[in-house]
Amino acid sequence: MGKGLVIVESPTKAKTLSKFLGKDFVIKASMGHIRDLPKNNLGIKTENGFKPVYIVDRSKQKVIKELKDLAGKSDAIYLASDHDREGEAIAWHLVYVLKDVTGDKQIYRITFNEITKKAVLESIEHTGEIDQNKVDAQQARRLLDRLVGYQVSPLLWKVITTGLSAGRVQSVALRLICEREEEISGFKEREYWTIEADFFRDKLPHFHSTLQKWAGKKIELPDQKAADTIIQQLQKAEYRIVERKTSSRKVHPLPPFITSTIQQEASRIFNFSSKRTMMIAQQLYEGVEIKGDSIALISYMRTDSLRISQESLENTRGLIGERFGKDKINPVVRVYKNKSSAQDAHEAIRPTDINRTPESVKDYLKPEQLKLYTLIWERTVATQMIPAEIDTVTISIEGGAGLFKTAGSVITNRGFLEVYKHINLSLGEDIHPGYKEQDHLQIKDLQGIQHFTKPPSRYTEAALIKELESKGIGRPSTYASITSTILERKYVTLQEKRFFPTELGINVNKFLVANFDSLFNVEFTKILEDGLDNIAEGAKDWQDLLSSYNEKITELIAKIDVKQSKKELQEKTELLCEKCGSPMIVKWGSKGQFIACSAFPKCKNTRNFQRLENGNVQFEEPEVIDEKCPLDGGDLVVKQGRFGKFLGCSNYPKCKFTKKITLGIECPLCHKGEVVENISKKGKKYYSCSAYPECKFRSYNKPHPGKCPECDNSHLEEVSSSKTGRKLKCPQCKKEVS
Repeated sequence: MGKGLVIVESPTKAKTLSKFLGKDFVIKASMGHIRDLPKNNLGIKTENGFKPVYIVDRSKQKVIKELKDLAGKSDAIYLASDHDREGEAIAWHLVYVLKDVTGDKQIYRITFNEITKKAVLESIEHTGEIDQNKVDAQQARRLLDRLVGYQVSPLLWKVITTGLSAGRVQSVALRLICEREEEISGFKEREYWTIEADFFRDKLPHFHSTLQKWAGKKIELPDQKAADTIIQQLQKAEYRIVERKTSSRKVHPLPPFITSTIQQEASRIFNFSSKRTMMIAQQLYEGVEIKGDSIALISYMRTDSLRISQESLENTRGLIGERFGKDKINPVVRVYKNKSSAQDAHEAIRPTDINRTPESVKDYLKPEQLKLYTLIWERTVATQMIPAEIDTVTISIEGGAGLFKTAGSVITNRGFLEVYKHINLSLGEDIHPGYKEQDHLQIKDLQGIQHFTKPPSRYTEAALIKELESKGIGRPSTYASITSTILERKYVTLQEKRFFPTELGINVNKFLVANFDSLFNVEFTKILEDGLDNIAEGAKDWQDLLSSYNEKITELIAKIDVKQSKKELQEKTELLCEKCGSPMIVKWGSKGQFIACSAFPKCKNTRNFQRLENGNVQFEEPEVIDEKCPLDGGDLVVKQGRFGKFLGCSNYPKCKFTKKITLGIECPLCHKGEVVENISKKGKKYYSCSAYPECKFRSYNKPHPGKCPECDNSHLEEVSSSKTGRKLKCPQCKKEVS
């Protein structure tokens, strides 16, 4: 075998692979995609078969040069990007970029589900070719998203405000959240009551029970009066156990993790966002430093297959026997069936070596890595353990015309729960075995308890991913980006782990539903996802799918009246313009909402506002400082501009005097002006001199009064660190001052 070049996506993956491949191979990372659609235009030739116009990523010029140099010197090239649609596309783009230096050299596609010596060497021995169907499916998804983003997003800019985006899947996720919020807002609670009591006999411990039937019928108590009427009769009754029923059940372990379920469990147990979970899983897959070696700990983490290799199953069952006892091994190898839509190219998410226990690697992992690895390890081990066994006792108590029931369970064999404890088992009451049928009981604490029906819960991130998955929206690799995008766009907020739509998100959803209901809905999005799967399987032409979708979106866009859409989304207020007397309306700007005169452009008056608890708005009174305008003597007020806060005359627009707000700190460079706080065009805070442009002082760290004790000619600046917290540091000698 001649010298070969192996190209992967990341340096970490390259480092891990280098352990298994000897000196005959050079391993280099492409750092992800090296070609993509242009950022400043659509990048699709729609008039000629929907051909993408790819350009080379400028930031990858150095990487591409190195790859070309190495490819020219190598006898063979092995493309080892991830074994999914995105990885297949990366490999396909690499072939195109390297074609002018590879000539007749053989280019191989190698894939592996885990980065272990056996898997990597087997992939080298059994090379394949790029799967063009997967490439086409990735291209179709990318171009579909581009068609939406570049045609619908500009409409949002015109109707609401700039900087917004629509997305083929993210907009459906937003719609689900907004529709849930509408359900909650429109929910009318209903009062109902239950009757509950404690029962006991002799010195046996009491147990709690609830009235289930009255006069042989299921009881429904709409109010306190109905409850009190029955309670009066129950107080006179005698009580006895008419039935004691014992049953047993088995609780089986959950399937091994796939992408969606690991995101859901990590969110529920550790409060990890889906984006964070996938980032940590990527690190575990590509390799972590253990005793000086880069070792991959888990199999590929973007999968919807429940399959586990035979070798891994055997090793897992062997570990259970050694660690927990042979009686804890499930008698039959437990195999989980994939959903019909699941792709079986990968296995489920599992440890690469089940004998690499969490305690054996804990000293080498970051806390969050250890948490996720432990969860994966425990879930995998649990799949081959015996079920948990639970005995349940149900007691029926008769009293007058009433029938109370209560149930209690005990775990008789913990089975797989010894390993995977993250199962919520509702065990109910602890009923003493001394209670038998026909026992006469005494009653205490008989009372009616008021309840109210509750609205549906807002989505947690885990619940939203579960909903998207159940409806066939998105795929394993997209869930993290869907939730993170709607958060970053400020369409939703997370409060107590639940999604709340913002006013901006509600307005965006209103516009999209009103104008693109047939595209941004659950059913159509599922059909489109199935279409992408069909492309990946070679059963559908990707350009036909794009053509039909583009026809629909073009037809809908042509019907939109921007002025009318803006008018429909305008929120009228009861406030009147103090300059011309016209009604004020709520508008959106790049910094959020404000109120403006409805007589625009004749009157350009705008004001900040506050929203009251009842939903109404009131003017936000500006902060007035003890200083007058030097031009007309008006009050100077604090205003918020594009680049931060500043002082302006209260008589604007007649007087346009403005002044920067200083921090009261002398400029460390010119010692004449004062330091002011600014916000750059990219939204980053920085500090400069009020005497700009005469003084060019600029720093991203906040200057601090006083001089450096080490080099008396320099100043100090506030810096922050995740390890040391906020410190004072000299920018010249780098000395830290506590």
